[in-house]
Amino acid sequence: MTEILFEIIFLEEAFNFLKKIESKHAEKIIYNIKKSQTKNDPQLFKKLNDEIWEFRTLYQGNQYRLLAFWDKRNSQNTLVISTHGFIKKQSKVPDNEISRAIKIRLNYFEEKY
Repeated sequence: MTEILFEIIFLEEAFNFLKKIESKHAEKIIYNIKKSQTKNDPQLFKKLNDEIWEFRTLYQGNQYRLLAFWDKRNSQNTLVISTHGFIKKQSKVPDNEISRAIKIRLNYFEEKY
């Protein structure tokens, strides 16, 4: 059996993004995310800065990104929290998307404690 490296929680914005796009595209994103849970592959899950990571999917010419952060407060269960998703239109992840993920991360930890 393959070991799962981390659990994933989709916050409301990430979940709504997946519901909004075509189902085949959402299925491919979910497939890639599940693959990233079992092997360390920067093509699928990559660090953007100290706090924010991205799930990466290229499907039918679209660059899908779901931003995320780690929640390691429970040593038994490492979580990756997906904040929101977007279709990437340029080579670099836009700063405003990273800022949005950072803000969601801060709210998440404030509400948890």
